[in-house]
Amino acid sequence: HSSIAAAAYRAGLLLEDERTGQRHDYRRRDGVVETRCVIPDGAPDWALIPAALWTQAEAAERRKDSTIAREFEFALPHELDDEQRSALAGEVTRALVDRYGFAAQASIHSPGSKDGLNWHVHVLATTRRLGPEGFTDKTKELDGGPSGRAEVEWVRELVARVTNAHLEVASF
Repeated sequence: HSSIAAAAYRAGLLLEDERTGQRHDYRRRDGVVETRCVIPDGAPDWALIPAALWTQAEAAERRKDSTIAREFEFALPHELDDEQRSALAGEVTRALVDRYGFAAQASIHSPGSKDGLNWHVHVLATTRRLGPEGFTDKTKELDGGPSGRAEVEWVRELVARVTNAHLEVASF
């Protein structure tokens, strides 16, 4: 799978894979409310543009079987309005970027059902850290094993803590 195709699908964008020439056009996809890229402080501004971010992420890998992206997906409370859901998704994404040093694309999706209960965000993150000069080392602490399990627990606690905080201040 291509990280460019994954990014285009989650964001509802048209992105072209420069290496293969393949175009991934998901502009007609329903349900994408918002997409934004979040990058580490001091990272190059080109990484704020999905087409550039994922093209560079693909180019940073030398092996054809490399993992280019990893996804974090979590629910957003339906009790929150669009602005509140955006703030929650942004805060969690920023915390992930600050902890791991990767670049991430956060795409908020609205429910696909009439009950309106499946608001969620897809955070597609690079597997390499992003510094001022571009991509650097891999985020191996997320690759599994004992450290990977501890990181999964940290992410779960982050999402729960931030979600609860946003629900506390929301006016219903």
